[in-house]
Amino acid sequence: MKRLVLLVLFLFLAGTTYFAGGIYYGWIGKLEQVGSIQGKMIPSKIISQRTEAQIKSSKKIGVKEPKQILFGDLHVHTTFSTDAFLWTLPMLNGSGSAPMADACDYARYCSGIDFWATTDHAEASTPRKWEQTKDLVRQCSFASDNEESTDVVSFIGFEWTQVGALPSEHYGHKNVIFKDLEDKKVAKRPIAASGVAVNALRNNAANTSNSFQLLGFTDLKNFQEYANLQTFLKELREVPFCDANLPSNELPLDCFETAEDPGELIRRLEEQSLSPLIIPHGSSWGFYTPPTTAWDKQLKKEMRPESFPIIEVMSGHGNSEEYRSYRQVIGEIDNPICPMPSENFLPSCWRAGQIIESRCLNSGLDKEECSFRAEKARQVTANLGVGFHLAVPGEKTEDYLNSGQCQDCFLPAFNHNPTTSVQYGLAITNFDEEEPVNFNWGFISASDNHRARAGTGYKPVDRKTTTEAAGARSEFYRGLLLPKPGPEEANILPLTREEILASNAGFQLTELERQQSFWTQGGLAAVHSEGRNRNAIWDAMERKEIYGTSGPRILLWFDQVSDQEINPMGSTISLSNNPKFNVKAVGSFKQKPGCEDFVMEGLPREKIDTLCGGECYNPSSERLKITRIEVVKITPQISPDEDVSDLIQDPWLVLPCDGENGCEVEFEDPSFIENGRQSIYYVRAIQEATDTINGDNLRCKYDSEGNCIEVNPCWGDYRVDSEDACLSKEEHRAWSSPIYVSKNIN
Repeated sequence: MKRLVLLVLFLFLAGTTYFAGGIYYGWIGKLEQVGSIQGKMIPSKIISQRTEAQIKSSKKIGVKEPKQILFGDLHVHTTFSTDAFLWTLPMLNGSGSAPMADACDYARYCSGIDFWATTDHAEASTPRKWEQTKDLVRQCSFASDNEESTDVVSFIGFEWTQVGALPSEHYGHKNVIFKDLEDKKVAKRPIAASGVAVNALRNNAANTSNSFQLLGFTDLKNFQEYANLQTFLKELREVPFCDANLPSNELPLDCFETAEDPGELIRRLEEQSLSPLIIPHGSSWGFYTPPTTAWDKQLKKEMRPESFPIIEVMSGHGNSEEYRSYRQVIGEIDNPICPMPSENFLPSCWRAGQIIESRCLNSGLDKEECSFRAEKARQVTANLGVGFHLAVPGEKTEDYLNSGQCQDCFLPAFNHNPTTSVQYGLAITNFDEEEPVNFNWGFISASDNHRARAGTGYKPVDRKTTTEAAGARSEFYRGLLLPKPGPEEANILPLTREEILASNAGFQLTELERQQSFWTQGGLAAVHSEGRNRNAIWDAMERKEIYGTSGPRILLWFDQVSDQEINPMGSTISLSNNPKFNVKAVGSFKQKPGCEDFVMEGLPREKIDTLCGGECYNPSSERLKITRIEVVKITPQISPDEDVSDLIQDPWLVLPCDGENGCEVEFEDPSFIENGRQSIYYVRAIQEATDTINGDNLRCKYDSEGNCIEVNPCWGDYRVDSEDACLSKEEHRAWSSPIYVSKNIN
């Protein structure tokens, strides 16, 4: 009997050891795959009907020879990206794998867009994933017999996801999109951003995945999902780093390549004889952007600013367009100062001081002591950057009210950073070179969806899949995933930036919960295309005859006009007279519930329910109204001491839009020749207000003086009912690409 007990005990221990080893080394997990495309090619009759409806609307508004306006999404993630994989886990309310094949089906049948690109994070890529990515996009792009389909045009891409711990090291994220599908015309491997992003995945991945693996024991029904995460990260860690001393074209296919900054990224692509579109995005998203970060350093010659011809104005991260004069902190990096509140802005460091002061007074201490503690709190938190909140003992998300947020921006990015906004980037000049250097961007928008759903903004539905809302599925899992806040105290913790950076805290530095209220469904890219094919779409993007929308398919034309010629949006021109402009805009179609009949015939019913949520792009014959046209004028710096606030006129003009079929307006700049300096003009077509997910983000309750005194965040977790879409009425819009006008001196 004793031997039997010992044998059973031995077998139990051996089995437990094997099982634990299997978890740690990824033996029992499964590798994520691209999946299988289920949707058929859209019938040509449907495409013809869409084209005819658009041409009809274009001609009604006076467009004589309309190009096709095609809508697409050039920023889509699948569970080949680490963050996307994490969000599929059941404990985070995930709905399971989001393979790349779903993105193809979604674009074709759910959102009904015309083109899309897959842009999974290079930092999580492996040789296997890259090969499968290229193959899947080719499958999505070809109908039969290697003849490319034109119902949905698909592009191969990746995201270079750079994050710097300090403002001097932060360059932000860039999408790299390739025109063609052949191996020799795309990168041999995605190029990752060295530094924080790679270190977090490769150096800290084991600890992260083990933590999630242990949490998997609390969810045995779905344990396989957590085991798969370990295998996901194991595959990544096993790819050796490339030799940084070799040119990119001489590296083997099976290594992990990195670039430190935008200049190196471009150099490595050029070494492979490649010239893709490189598109900055999420530029003002303060979730990870260190305060005081600015565009200025990316105008330096070595950063190759001319290689970024297009910028993403808006995505699921919110709107990065608008400049404001406020700052999160001011002063030098070694001596940051917390600024005082101003109209429509309450600095988060200032709010931290208010929290400490209130606690101090409530504990019965005198006003002078509490004022001293508040000032100390502001000093400490100003120095900590995005991790400021870690110094506030017993913090709760609701304590910060609407601090750190742009309160008068349209669907703003979380902790919107004005000096990395699009408007700021257009207004600054680099005077270090013989000739002044400026950015010359065309505008697009995108979804940045992480659930393989391309073009999510067609209807305000299914909030937890059409936005990035993610959080614990119960209070139990929230307690396991987030650090315990501890007791509230009336003193700030004396943390330093150096201590936080040395702790490798990663995303614990960020306000993971508060930012959930700022996820939007994202926008769309629109191109004025000469045809419905890959070359025509690419040509439109290269000439910047493109625009972005906040989701709806608004039709927009913006031209500089004269008796001799018409210069469309995106043009760079010289004039010897004052410029005149013409704008035409037509609202998007109102949507009907459900899906069109052809969807039911082309995609399995189960897939319509699980992927599309039972709701597709389903236009009626009635369009929403465009209420007004807003004109923005920017005059870039002509000397380094010019204040950017004086150079951005937003709005410069507001023109009413009247007409059942859209509207047409004209305007002229009567002071252009007199002022004699380069001017940048772009327009926003503003549509009548419609229901919008997270439009009111923090849902503030205000006092009689207009101060936010209470918030009701739209959580990503169990605290918001699944039926609550967090809706408010918002005025969606389209942003034209700018027209860049210089005075002709000949």
